[in-house]
Amino acid sequence: MRVAVTGTPGTGKTTATRVIEEADGRGSGSGSDLDIGIGLEVVHLNHLIEDEELYTAIDEDRDSVVADLDALAERLEDRDDVLLESHLAHHLDADRVAVLRCDPATLETRLRERGESEAKTRENAESEALDVVLAEAVDRHGLESVYEIDTTDRTPEAVAGELAAVCRGEREPSAGTVDFVEYLT
Repeated sequence: MRVAVTGTPGTGKTTATRVIEEADGRGSGSGSDLDIGIGLEVVHLNHLIEDEELYTAIDEDRDSVVADLDALAERLEDRDDVLLESHLAHHLDADRVAVLRCDPATLETRLRERGESEAKTRENAESEALDVVLAEAVDRHGLESVYEIDTTDRTPEAVAGELAAVCRGEREPSAGTVDFVEYLT
């Protein structure tokens, strides 16, 4: 099984998947009492892209790289039983796609605390309000494979529990249940 965990930067993907790694005894921490037990290896795609130079260019204006999605897909083509984590994960083949969502105002606060520029913060908040990642995920994978998880007022452990439920098939697909369009008005 392949599960993609995606969402606008700042929605909590890396934090929640690290909780899963630690709970499953695969992370750098000392473990957790959280019962995750999904048996999937977490692959942090942004690290893989950087470490293996799977990008086509460096975007200096955005302080990021332009990922080579074909090279990334090829690198992962023989990998099953993985949880793919990145704002790009929904562009890859997956059986299920969990789209983490966050209220755009809360997202702005998170991104500012991470030191992101005002322009990047605003762009990501607007993308979140417009459901950009969700729409891309549904377009590629279909409504029957996409699960939305609102992380706005949830702890990383609660989000990890929701992700585990998606992985185990204990949740129904839920694309279109989160709405932040009022942020734009």
